Amino acid sequence: MSYAASEALQTAIFTALSGDPTVVALSNGAIHDALPPGPVPSLYVSLGPERARARADKTGAGAVHDLPVSVITDGAGFATAKTLAVAISDALDGAALSLSRGHLVSLDFLRARARHSGERREIEIWFRARIDLA
Repeated sequence: MSYAASEALQTAIFTALSGDPTVVALSNGAIHDALPPGPVPSLYVSLGPERARARADKTGAGAVHDLPVSVITDGAGFATAKTLAVAISDALDGAALSLSRGHLVSLDFLRARARHSGERREIEIWFRARIDLA
C-alpha cells in the first residue's frame, strides 16, 4: 500500500471541478480544498478528508481512496445545494482523470448524505477512487 498518489488525486479532482463549466457557474467558482481567509461564501464546494487503504494484487501496488466532496450553504432549503451536488456527481462519477503519479483505474460515486450543520446545510458526496501505482 502506498499513499503516494493522494496529492495527485486531490489535484486532479480539484482541476476537474474547477474546469467544469456547470460546477463553476453553480458555485460561482467557490471550489476550495481549504477555505480562503475572509468572509465564507454563502455557497461553496469543499474537498474533504479521505480514507485510503491498500489494494495490491498480482499485477502491482495500488490503493483505494474514499473521499467526500461537500456542498455547503447557508441558503434556505436544499434545492440549490442539491443542484450543485448533482453537477459535481456528473463531473466526477466515472471520470477518466489524469494523475501526476499513479493511474486512476476508476472513480465512482459511493454514497451521499444531506444534513443540517448548525445554520448551514451540507451535502457530502462520497467517491471511491481505485489507483494503480505499478
